[in-house]
Amino acid sequence: MKILIVGNGARESAIALKLNSDRRVRKLFFAKGNATTELLGQNVYDDSIEGLRDFVIKERIDLTIVGPEAPLVAGIVDEFKKHNLKIFGPRKRTAELEGSKAFSKKFMQTHNIKTAKAVVFEAYQNAIDYVRTQEFPLVIKASGLAGGKGVVIADDLAEAETTIHRFMIDRIFGDAGIQLVIEEYLKGFEASIIAFSNGDKLFPCIPVKDYKKAGSGDLGPNTGGMGSVAPSPEFTEEHQKDFEENILKPTLKGLHSQNIRFKGFIFFGLMVTDNGTYLLEYNMRLGDPETQVIMALLENNLYDVIMDCLDGKDIELKFSDKKAVCLVMCSGGYPRQIETGFTIRNTDKVTSQLLFAGAKMKGDQIITNGGRVLSLVATGDTFDEAREKVYHDANLIHYDYEYYRDDIGKF
Repeated sequence: MKILIVGNGARESAIALKLNSDRRVRKLFFAKGNATTELLGQNVYDDSIEGLRDFVIKERIDLTIVGPEAPLVAGIVDEFKKHNLKIFGPRKRTAELEGSKAFSKKFMQTHNIKTAKAVVFEAYQNAIDYVRTQEFPLVIKASGLAGGKGVVIADDLAEAETTIHRFMIDRIFGDAGIQLVIEEYLKGFEASIIAFSNGDKLFPCIPVKDYKKAGSGDLGPNTGGMGSVAPSPEFTEEHQKDFEENILKPTLKGLHSQNIRFKGFIFFGLMVTDNGTYLLEYNMRLGDPETQVIMALLENNLYDVIMDCLDGKDIELKFSDKKAVCLVMCSGGYPRQIETGFTIRNTDKVTSQLLFAGAKMKGDQIITNGGRVLSLVATGDTFDEAREKVYHDANLIHYDYEYYRDDIGKF
């Protein structure tokens, strides 16, 4: 079989490595891919929906898996299904649960899904007037896609007003900030649960802890993710029951009531407080860096799981009882201004699973070309054992202006 994976992050590298171990996979293609995927298959540099559609038809690709959110929100699944092409992911309408935080918040409120109280704003002055009447901190979110960076926890009125101006007037995230969601701040710890959907039921993976802040000690701006561990050490059986009863089941009921049936992934971004488990956001795809640790522990054959979902069959997910740690190495300055084009050295010396993201081949060298450069993933009987492996290897790898947090896996 031939498989196309859309995306160019460490998430796509992790999916590729999992599939590459399957003898039935004859060739892997990637759009646009990275330095890891270039070693596993063929990178395709036209990643427009029309270009990928034509490529899949020409190459007779058996299955397409979509990693990032943008092509899903743009309607890649709808276009592929017009031509009876097999693709794993939600249609454009369903992808709005991620593409519009305003839409997803309304969905949560309509279907009694446990979530933070929130108000949606389309007018700048209305948003300003609202925050002037509220207590702080408050959470301010750009409604559209902002690469995981469109969320600010405003600690005071000045920060709230500045954030609203930057989102709605300065348009630092383009049209993503035309609408804002302003919601109550929930204090607790975050967890991520990703589920497979077979069009009728949802099958959740193990919970993951993701480290979103750029700096050690959870300081600095939000990023796409600086590391992850699985299973989440803080997420108990009681939290799991709360999630299933108050978030998972009503989400599925809400999807059915609106005749939304999709075959793909759904990501639940959770906040666990003293008052229980709340839903912060949906993503309609695998998370990054959550995927890296999920794939490291998943014992099922990934191709079989996806095909069973596409066929509408029930699945039984199985995970190793080991612990997994993923450390993300970045370009200095991420998630803001970065410099790239630097040679990555000593990659042949590491023993952790090495998954490139913002890196590409240049001749026989691998050079940086993005903010999140690579992920190092290791498993062990304990988190400390896995953590020691990835940090040992991070100390071996060198490129100019490299940066990573020093507390991934310390909880």
